[in-house]
Amino acid sequence: MQGTEYLYLMESDEEAFRLDMKTDNKVVEKQALWAGIKPGIHVADVCCGSGKTATILYKLVQPGGVVVGLDGSKKRIEYAKEHYGLNGVKFKCKDIRKSLSELGIFDFVWVRFLLEYYLSCSFDIVKNISDIVRPGGILCLIDLDYNCLSHFGLSSRLEKTLFDVMKYLEDKANFDPHAGRKLYSHLYNLGYQEIDVDVTAHHLIFGELKNTDALNWRKKFEVVSSKIKYPFEEYEGGYEEFFEEFNRFFTDPGRFTYTPVILCRGRKPIV
Repeated sequence: MQGTEYLYLMESDEEAFRLDMKTDNKVVEKQALWAGIKPGIHVADVCCGSGKTATILYKLVQPGGVVVGLDGSKKRIEYAKEHYGLNGVKFKCKDIRKSLSELGIFDFVWVRFLLEYYLSCSFDIVKNISDIVRPGGILCLIDLDYNCLSHFGLSSRLEKTLFDVMKYLEDKANFDPHAGRKLYSHLYNLGYQEIDVDVTAHHLIFGELKNTDALNWRKKFEVVSSKIKYPFEEYEGGYEEFFEEFNRFFTDPGRFTYTPVILCRGRKPIV
């Protein structure tokens, strides 16, 4: 990792496809409706990834609504335009750590699975994004909590290694496995009103492993392991031996894995 540059941990040539594959339309719809999306409003999908979520949000704001998808990756914006640009959504490449004021203001701003990659500056990012929420508008933050850390059926060395790897990512890669529990305080400290919170399961894996879960988790391990220099000291064979044991665990229908997702919405005060 490149220290202070805080590059996106999951960046790879296949990241747009991974995000596309794992996004569940019905889940996104349910979350957005809970947050208060409605027809006719202007929406910003911050760090829109492949563009799929922006398209789902666009359908929910019709008739008359507008959705702008923002992402820091030119490749993903190109992917979004190619696969979803014909559906009425606009896509723009933007660094969310810098001013977004030129975009104007929005009635509803959606930030999903972003802050976990910015441990040291998550509040500053939310504060920056808040500038494009109109007074009286809604800011919705969604992120995972206890990410990749809740499994039953692990061996002691596999469990220790997973916890050590996540701590390593916190220290070396600016990753936050506990981003979800901080969302409420972000909105509270910015003075948002009518704040509400919901908690549910994001990963809920038991029984036979679904192909989407297998691909998603395998890609996570492949990309992250290629970028960090974690030694995997518990395993003589290094990463390959670690991954082999994790894969045996993960493909065993007797294992249980879950990750909570926390949703937090608030209304920007009218000054």
